Amino acid sequence: MDYPSLIKELGRGARGARDLSREQAEALFGAMLDGQVPDMELGALLIALRVKGESAEEVAGFLAAMQVRTAPLQAPAGPRTVLLPSFNGARKQANLMPLVARLLAREGVPVLVFGRHDFDSRVSPFELLDALGLPASPTLADAEGRLRDERLAVLPLRLLNPGLNDLMALRPRLGVRNSAHSLAKLLDPFPRSRGVRVVAVTHPEYLDSMAEALPALTASGGRALLMRASEGEAYAHLRRKAHLIGFQDGTAAPLHPADTADLDWPLSPACEPADNAAWIQAILDGREPVPPRIAEQVAALKLLATN
Repeated sequence: MDYPSLIKELGRGARGARDLSREQAEALFGAMLDGQVPDMELGALLIALRVKGESAEEVAGFLAAMQVRTAPLQAPAGPRTVLLPSFNGARKQANLMPLVARLLAREGVPVLVFGRHDFDSRVSPFELLDALGLPASPTLADAEGRLRDERLAVLPLRLLNPGLNDLMALRPRLGVRNSAHSLAKLLDPFPRSRGVRVVAVTHPEYLDSMAEALPALTASGGRALLMRASEGEAYAHLRRKAHLIGFQDGTAAPLHPADTADLDWPLSPACEPADNAAWIQAILDGREPVPPRIAEQVAALKLLATN
């Protein structure tokens, strides 16, 4: 592969760069995932793509390369399995992504939490999951068994897609995120449209790019939920009006009506795993109310998983 020519085309800045064709993008991202791109060229390409921004054709090519390198999982019988990616963790407030997972599992909807964590300034979601008695599965087979028997499993990204995990692990070294961080939110290890992707984004421009990609990904019976993230995690902000868009069979539809105002709901600063887990458990036990925005997200995901 002619990396200097690709860097020349991609590295001309946000206005001067040329987009890759879908075929070029698939070949390039495949080489990245396979560890075939030398370090210097890999860094240059990742930074160039970040500055330029990925086109819809590039995202499609990257996704194709990622999916063929993702380990397949057998989905349990019943509703589709909800996929909750987790790559950020808590910073200023409690992380309620595990609450979403537990509430769905209690309703009989299987949930797979997957991801990695490398933020020194944030509390790891996997420490929180451990505190809730939800340790990461050591093997794919163990995760399949937990999904079947307990309706909830946790997997490190490295078991699902080692190359993608390695690209995401470059963030501390490069100083910024790269294309792998966006693509990881679209990962689906379940064949035959048995997964519900939860695509939680922080920046408004990613709402547009993901909204362009998801119709094609759900055209063959797939399901997805596009939403605004809380501190980068896949749970609805407790105060802001909900932004929930469902994708089903290639079409999009809002799953929540627009609100006239934000909610006056208390935020918990309980970031430490033990405190965070205790609050989640209190909600699950009925000692604390389920925040309305979380209830709305769970209802939307249950609808997508069962229809």
